[in-house]
Amino acid sequence: MRYRGCEYTGKGITVAVIDSGINSADPRLKGHTVEGWHIQLGATGHALLGGDYSDENGHGTNMAAAVAVLAPEAKLVGVKIMDARLRTSADLMAAGIETAFRAGASVISLSLGTPNMGKALLLRDCCALAVENDAIVLAAAHPKGDRAYPADLPETVGVATHPDCPIEKFYYFAPHRFPRKQWGNLTAKFLTYGYEYTAGERGAFKGSGIATAYMAGRAACLREALPKDSAMNIIEVMRQVSLTPVPEIGYA
Repeated sequence: MRYRGCEYTGKGITVAVIDSGINSADPRLKGHTVEGWHIQLGATGHALLGGDYSDENGHGTNMAAAVAVLAPEAKLVGVKIMDARLRTSADLMAAGIETAFRAGASVISLSLGTPNMGKALLLRDCCALAVENDAIVLAAAHPKGDRAYPADLPETVGVATHPDCPIEKFYYFAPHRFPRKQWGNLTAKFLTYGYEYTAGERGAFKGSGIATAYMAGRAACLREALPKDSAMNIIEVMRQVSLTPVPEIGYA
């Protein structure tokens, strides 16, 4: 990624991808340093960590590959909290966030979220701890602007994308900033749902989930470019270089 006239690759930065795991043998990740954890909840509700982070679905690997596009020299840590059907829970998300920053990740990517307000406080506590440890937490916003946690929390960067955006650019925002009645020209094409992938150097991706992964790669490059800046300062730089939606005209 180019920033202030120089190219950055995320060298020396650890990015955690909290998802369904990572297939380190995927050709898109050839030459990348990949490590990981598998988290399950025990009968008592405690998090149980294991070393098998293999991807049974492919979703997490796609997210990791997206991070690698923009940050090819970043270290990837797969935090597996989903099964083959992509089922998980807010408790596992919270455990994944804590595991990620304690493992040294300075960028944490979650291409998922929950609408459960009852778990918002739990997730906020974990995200706040991550920020205190100077980690940036990025999470996918709801594709229709409904509530989603941890994306809606003030400690995180909620990420969305617009179908007209080029693949290299994304904007992020708090979905609740614009009530549905104020969407105006954004209605029906505000956010796309999910993602698509086709063969090619970059592939064709859509949706807030894949945008989160790409933004995590960009955050890793900014962390490399600004090694002395705090997580909050990096987020402010991201605001400056990102696109912001304007209900009346689309985005600017």
